[in-house]
Amino acid sequence: MKLTEMPGSNLRFAPLALGTAEFGSAISVERSFQIMDRFVEGGGTWIDTARVYADWLPDGHGKSEITVGKWLGHRGLRNDVLISTKGAHPEMSAMQVSRLGELDIMSDVEESLNCLGIDTIDLYWLHRDDESIPVDGILNTLNTLVNTGKIRYFGCSNWRPNRIRAAAEYASTHELRSFVASQIQWSLAELNEDSGSDPTTVNMDKDGLKFYRETGLSMFAFTSQAKGFFQKLHAGGSESLKDTLKNSYYNEVNRGRMERVMEVSRQMKISISSVVLGYLISQPFPVVPIIGSSSVEQVEEAMEVLDVRLTPGQIDYLEHG
Repeated sequence: MKLTEMPGSNLRFAPLALGTAEFGSAISVERSFQIMDRFVEGGGTWIDTARVYADWLPDGHGKSEITVGKWLGHRGLRNDVLISTKGAHPEMSAMQVSRLGELDIMSDVEESLNCLGIDTIDLYWLHRDDESIPVDGILNTLNTLVNTGKIRYFGCSNWRPNRIRAAAEYASTHELRSFVASQIQWSLAELNEDSGSDPTTVNMDKDGLKFYRETGLSMFAFTSQAKGFFQKLHAGGSESLKDTLKNSYYNEVNRGRMERVMEVSRQMKISISSVVLGYLISQPFPVVPIIGSSSVEQVEEAMEVLDVRLTPGQIDYLEHG
């Protein structure tokens, strides 16, 4: 298995991250432990969580981070895995009010450290952006957190290229660190414009792809398997798709890609999942798909991609035919 290197850092890791949004809430603590155990046993080294996960439930606040922290403590694996978490997310009841001030970021980091039971966060993500707020104060706060040892590196989630560039320029001018990675929504499946997805999230588009290819910035892709769209379409046809999945991804482009996914799957003798995730990890810049698994079996299937690499020709074929 070839490890991924993140430019601007000394981090080396398997190019797959385990998402934990429902750990300790919709997914029981026991099953969450089993999933994390299997992920590490299979060679996984990156676990991703967030301060806001499960906040949409009445008693869900902090459940994901607390569950990951308990697992780390019980298994004694802190030195074997990389932990990233996200903060500075607006309150769920007031998504229009950003939380990117110094006190917001600092307090979220402290809460995350406490819930995770660790001294340092390997990579800290800003979960959302507010383009009306200058990058200078944000970068100054994040650099303070690095200098005090609270975090090792930092990245941005749901930030657009123009803002990432502005942060890099400010950091360069003032001899500060900048973002070493970005996290946005991306998969082989093209999202319908009228899908009703969260307007505060950023999806990969042509301009974004050009930006990442030019800069080589590491990219973590969430919803990396499009909620299992291709697997479910292959297994049961369009009639088997739930309305939410059909409204998000069922379109002419993806029907064509489904046929090509099946062809690559047959040629390489790999699963549909490996083709879909392989499309991401085989890009010409570092891409780490974040997998959201609710069972050990789903983790095992997804992790088969660690031994898969697609050629540039296969990537182009999947996209365009």
